[in-house]
Amino acid sequence: MAMKTHFLNYLSLFLISIILFNCAGPTRTVKRVQVDEAIDISGRWNDTDARLTAEAMVKDVLSRPWLKNFIDENGRKPVVIVGQIRNRTSEHIETAMFIKHIERELLNSGQVQFVASDKEREALRNERLDQQSFASPESAKELANELGADFMLQGVITSVTDSFEGRRVVKYQVNLELIDIEKNTKVWIGQKEIKKYIEQSKYKW
Repeated sequence: MAMKTHFLNYLSLFLISIILFNCAGPTRTVKRVQVDEAIDISGRWNDTDARLTAEAMVKDVLSRPWLKNFIDENGRKPVVIVGQIRNRTSEHIETAMFIKHIERELLNSGQVQFVASDKEREALRNERLDQQSFASPESAKELANELGADFMLQGVITSVTDSFEGRRVVKYQVNLELIDIEKNTKVWIGQKEIKKYIEQSKYKW
């Protein structure tokens, strides 16, 4: 009888511990990391991919002959604008962040002049129009005095996925083109590829 009582007590304690463990729920840990630290959790395109791709492609475009040729012919730095970069992958990619990385690298290089995007220009034009009516004559900015771009940078992001039994390989390909706006000629074509291998047990893609 005593052994049976001890057994029931142990069983009760065991069951209670299981219940308490299950009720505790998942724990979460948060820590701060360096903003430029490469962290891949999902295996999808992320901020590190955007930053590194922008740095590599801007470095390449500024090292090509078109830049020196333009400066020699015109005696000034070219004016560049970043146009549309399309996302043709199966993922949601925040292309606006990627474009901002490209704009920063171009502007900070000091090798080109850089003008605002179409949406930014619209806001600036509205401000100039308001100044014609409400600002003092000596401080109002002139209309039709914008700096026109010589070249537009635009492109596309694509991806190819291969998966089997919890393993997946994703290759991202970024293609950018720099186009002479007046002549419609392409002066540079660049390509950057990123390949990721993701493995997850007991899971089907």
